[in-house]
Amino acid sequence: MSLSKLDKLKKAESYALRLFDEITRQNIIRAGRMESEINRDILELASTQFGIEKYWHKRIVRAGENTLYPYDENPSDLMTQDDDILFLDFGPIFESYEADIGRTYVLGNNELKLRLKNDVEDAWFAARDYLFAHRELTSSDFYKYVVSLAKQYGWDYGGEIAGHIIGQFPHENIGPSKYHNYLHPDNHARIVTPKTQHWIIEIHFVDKKNKIGGFFEQLAI
Repeated sequence: MSLSKLDKLKKAESYALRLFDEITRQNIIRAGRMESEINRDILELASTQFGIEKYWHKRIVRAGENTLYPYDENPSDLMTQDDDILFLDFGPIFESYEADIGRTYVLGNNELKLRLKNDVEDAWFAARDYLFAHRELTSSDFYKYVVSLAKQYGWDYGGEIAGHIIGQFPHENIGPSKYHNYLHPDNHARIVTPKTQHWIIEIHFVDKKNKIGGFFEQLAI
């Protein structure tokens, strides 16, 4: 029996999560490395151990104050520091289906940074549950809810969106003019899920005063 589209997306995500586990196991993320070096080593690991050659969006490694920036920005390359915070955002393609994973890492035991890492992950699951509990929800309402979650946890919201569709590569263009494919404040259409569209939820909390941010992203299932 052939797999459904959702099953293929889940399979792609499972491979991406294995890649992220291997990134941790090989200690690729550590202090004293440029963001670009970490990105390069992940690219090599993905190719040699997982056969990944294509990504459907740019590969992001952001450390320190660069964690404040949303996806569309291209800040200068930074070196990771002791006790730093950073996040990854990668969109590898497996068997023609897209994955999209974002995770936050803390180098050290800074309590504020660890709280941010944990809060952004907890908030993702709260947002996922909210999405599936409100079948008439619009994208703009969902974005407002995610912004309110940031406030509840004591942070600001740093993202211009709260998620987007995902599918078989190349899925429908999600460029800036395509708000209907974004969980975006200007998209007032009802979210169609999960029968005909599948969504990535992404959560980006920031602390502007301390110049840090945290990010968590994956398939909403």
